[in-house]
Amino acid sequence: MSQFQGLISVTGLLAQTSPRAGGSNYLGLISILFIFVIFYFLLIRPQQKRQKQHHKMIESVTKGDRVLTSGGMYGVVIGVDDDKVVLRIAENVKAEFAKSAIAHIVGKE
Repeated sequence: MSQFQGLISVTGLLAQTSPRAGGSNYLGLISILFIFVIFYFLLIRPQQKRQKQHHKMIESVTKGDRVLTSGGMYGVVIGVDDDKVVLRIAENVKAEFAKSAIAHIVGKE
């Protein structure tokens, strides 16, 4: 029970505001904005850069490229469409994949 009493008293202290602390509302808003800016530069912006690079890589896939799919399958591109590619996985084995399933271009055949 003493843990809950301590938690309640700390919560009560945090909830109290003094009449002289008029700038504390702005300080809270500024701190939230600062945290958002940190999240933007550490999480959101790098992810957007990776998505742009991946999209650019997918658009540059051409016939004859050796690629790795997101499922871990290697293949050689033998056909490219707007939203899908045809890969030769083994001799006389062809499979269609979504372009977005291409994880990396390994090289040329």
